[in-house]
Amino acid sequence: MSKNTYKINKGKENKISLFSMIGSKLKLDALFDEGLPSKYIPHILFLTAIGIFYIGNNHWAEKTIRKIDKMRVEVEELRADFTSLKADYMFASKQSEVARKVSKIGLIESSTPPNKIILGKSEH
Repeated sequence: MSKNTYKINKGKENKISLFSMIGSKLKLDALFDEGLPSKYIPHILFLTAIGIFYIGNNHWAEKTIRKIDKMRVEVEELRADFTSLKADYMFASKQSEVARKVSKIGLIESSTPPNKIILGKSEH
């Protein structure tokens, strides 16, 4: 059986990644030699709370937008129903339509106008 040996990748010796360049410029290793500095913990917690609030606010806004869109569609459907029902009602309440419908049960439209009854002051 052969021995395990490392393969050398030719042409990749000089390549430096973006993160290694940023790490070498910032020199954050010196900060964390003795662990996480406790003076930064309140700042980190504050930024975490702001981040959580931002994410929650974004979710709430998206949910509200979806509700508004759903309600807008429902309002348009109800408006169309209202318009068609109003047109049907206006047609059915015309005098000629009412007379045609009640003629089936034997009622006829009066051709004489109604009489006005006038009472004197003593008759009240």
